[in-house]
Amino acid sequence: MPESVRTEIAVIGAGVVGLTIALRLARAGHEVVILDPALPGSGASHGNAGTVADYAVQPVGTPAVLRALPSLLFDRNSPLAIRRAALPSLAPWLLRFARQSLPGAAERNARVLAGLLSDAAPRWSDLAAEIGGEAILQHKGCIYLYERAADRRAAEADIAFRKTLGVTVELLTPGELAALEPALPMAEGGGAFFPQAMFMTDPGQMVALLAKTATDAGATLIPARADHLLRNLNGLNLTGPDLRLHARRVIIAAGAHSRALAAQAGDKVPLDTERGYHVEWDMPAPRLSRPVCPTARGFYLCPMQGRLRVAGTVELGGLTAPPSPHRIARLTEGARAIFPGLGAPSRDWMGFRPSMPDSLPVIGASAEGPDVIHAYGHGHIGLTLAPITAAIVAALVAGKAPPVPLAPLSPARF
Repeated sequence: MPESVRTEIAVIGAGVVGLTIALRLARAGHEVVILDPALPGSGASHGNAGTVADYAVQPVGTPAVLRALPSLLFDRNSPLAIRRAALPSLAPWLLRFARQSLPGAAERNARVLAGLLSDAAPRWSDLAAEIGGEAILQHKGCIYLYERAADRRAAEADIAFRKTLGVTVELLTPGELAALEPALPMAEGGGAFFPQAMFMTDPGQMVALLAKTATDAGATLIPARADHLLRNLNGLNLTGPDLRLHARRVIIAAGAHSRALAAQAGDKVPLDTERGYHVEWDMPAPRLSRPVCPTARGFYLCPMQGRLRVAGTVELGGLTAPPSPHRIARLTEGARAIFPGLGAPSRDWMGFRPSMPDSLPVIGASAEGPDVIHAYGHGHIGLTLAPITAAIVAALVAGKAPPVPLAPLSPARF
């Protein structure tokens, strides 16, 4: 049996959310242990589109998505698809998702997201400066690309709604888009430019800097998996392969792997898994100055350091199935539709996103007591929301008022 470890606070998960929480708590003087069997940031925190997406106020579930849901889910080429073998286990989640896609629920969820995202850019600017990642964080905005005039017309109501929620966006003519990104093919519908968005030329490197800063601040990283959580009279016991740990408080920040631990803490949370993909082409200069999303295709073209990353689409399918060659092929074909000269990809990747039916993260104390705090379920915007999530958790640990209302994020909201 491994030697037992004791600590004040255990943070389960060394992705960008868990590491940012650990850094904030260590800076506040707490004794912190971070638990993760994988290298810090080696999952979705590494494989994402690298965007600090302050504009991402729309939940995945909207009335438009609800109307198209049957065709979207069962079309293999859809930006939102489902593995048919996973349908029986996903059915309860899909029913909740459908309810959250109704007009009233979707608008409420959008307003909550807007509140969380309102200061995402300055929070990330401050964090990047703190960990020495200023050169990785680029302040050049992000573009939605409308390949057809019909795509632009279809997006007009969405863009207008985002503006009512405080999102800064500029509609671009085809010529204005070409001036910003001359390597793109001429787009009949032009684009939408989000000037306050930022992106990382290497999110994996940024998370590595975050891990180093957290450990330099006093947090201890233990490469172990926490499978079991059990309360006792004087704290919580965490056990797993090669792990025996006692903590006075536990922060669950294990992303897509959080549901079982939440249940053991006494909270039944309808968390499920999106399988995210990316494909990369190595190149000295990645053809773009900022991320570009061809909206009809559901992916981002991301200019990373020394490579072009194409990341995106949504596949509901759980944690155990192998990667889908078809999804990887669709990303490759889509990228070549924009840049026909691309050769064979240099590499591909699949990772797991923690997905809630209402697209809102789960942040807050357990219904069984404040000794367990939940911090997961961020879906596509975990990178973006890591700093505000850490601020909320730090406030809860300190017994202070959090910076945003927590009722819409509560693990007991369903």
